[in-house]
Amino acid sequence: MHPLIGFLIAVGLFAIGLYGVLTRRNAVLQLAAAELMLGGVHLVLVTADLVHNAYTGQSFALFIVVIAAAEVGVGLALILNLWRERATIDTDDLPAETDGAAGRGAETHTSGALQEARSRVETGGPSLAADDVSGVPAEAPPEDRSG
Repeated sequence: MHPLIGFLIAVGLFAIGLYGVLTRRNAVLQLAAAELMLGGVHLVLVTADLVHNAYTGQSFALFIVVIAAAEVGVGLALILNLWRERATIDTDDLPAETDGAAGRGAETHTSGALQEARSRVETGGPSLAADDVSGVPAEAPPEDRSG
């Protein structure tokens, strides 16, 4: 096989992956397109190794496979977190950060039960009991009538 064929296929894979990352709105499809781009880079390394007989391309290609597995794991975890928080994985629905902050404030990122507990502490009210998390108010302790 001529090495030019491997390089052309790698360029094609990378171009299709780049097109997918730039045009798709679904985060899972963008992750798959990024993996396709990584496959193109993988093929370039293996093809270059075939031409130069140095075996370094194969070791880098194996390293890329490990990095790709970690990328998929982290990427899918982030997408799952996005789905749980926003009920969408459409990247066009995500707000753009205008103030340069890395993330949202802590008040908008906490659960309702935690916000309720914070407001109770700030107002001097009772703290959040374990039964309060379910939405059922905790029963008052029985009064001591022994004396």
